[in-house]
Amino acid sequence: MIVDAHAHFLPGDYPSGAPECFPHMEPIDGSDSRLLVFDKMRFPAKSVFFEAEKRIEAQEASGTSVEVISPMPPLLRYDLPDVDGLALAQHVNDFAATMQQYDPNRLIALGMVPMQNPDAAAGELTAIKERGLAGVEIASNIQGRSIGDECFLPFFQEAERLDLAVFVHAMPSPTDRLPASAMGTFVVGVEGMYAAGSLILGGTAAACPNLRVSFSHAAGGFAMALPRANYFWGGSWNEEPRDLERAVMPDDGPSPIEYARRFYYDSMVFDRRAIRYLVDLLGADRLLVGSDFPAMLREDPITRTLRSTGLDDEQWRLIAAENAYRWLGLEQPV
Repeated sequence: MIVDAHAHFLPGDYPSGAPECFPHMEPIDGSDSRLLVFDKMRFPAKSVFFEAEKRIEAQEASGTSVEVISPMPPLLRYDLPDVDGLALAQHVNDFAATMQQYDPNRLIALGMVPMQNPDAAAGELTAIKERGLAGVEIASNIQGRSIGDECFLPFFQEAERLDLAVFVHAMPSPTDRLPASAMGTFVVGVEGMYAAGSLILGGTAAACPNLRVSFSHAAGGFAMALPRANYFWGGSWNEEPRDLERAVMPDDGPSPIEYARRFYYDSMVFDRRAIRYLVDLLGADRLLVGSDFPAMLREDPITRTLRSTGLDDEQWRLIAAENAYRWLGLEQPV
């Protein structure tokens, strides 16, 4: 069994009479694809984004057993007015539930919330739970504010209380330190690191010990920065016993690496050497399969690079499926 824990959907249509700031879909001549028009964005969306039957066909063709489908990240528009942001989230969540109902054994859906209003976001989690969705996707920053900011703590506490999974998708924020061409590469990597680091340093990880969070693309550069953070915390290399005389920023709580091993990370990092490092540092029980399908093409066959890393049978079983069900809080089918 292979569970793709990082895949996306788009609603095929949006309600008539919706606010002008809502996205809409336009037909593309001679194609069953549709053009997503959202402010300045123009994105051609293949029918597999919004037709469940096509989705299952694509799973069969790729050897994928189950997909965890989350909203296409451009829908996470936290700059919308609060009321419109909530209305958009509710429409997307209704569509997610409908798509999941087509085949709940093959499609496990996540919803979205208007994080620009943390109270409304926390309140919408109950509706997500009632729709039968397994969790929620959020962006790595909320209009430039880290998700570890204390204002978002009640949202994460509510997700923990409701036993909902959280998927943090790296989203680039504007910067003049790198060219625009770096938005989808280096900036995404930095964003993932900021998001994961902020949950530790901002106190969310300590306050929500049972919160189940996963990060897209292994939280970017986060894993590479962890050994340095651990040295600052404990003054030792290689997770050896602490040497507080060398520690730069000691504290009495768990180490940064201990906190990091509470999180989950999809293994879509494009290189077997990077996957091997993640397994060695974080553990095979922390990694998930991810593809970004259909925004990106899956490897052929799916998990080709993951399989090439020399995983033993237990490590493969964990990463291929078991970890995903544990992150989602669901029982794995026999």
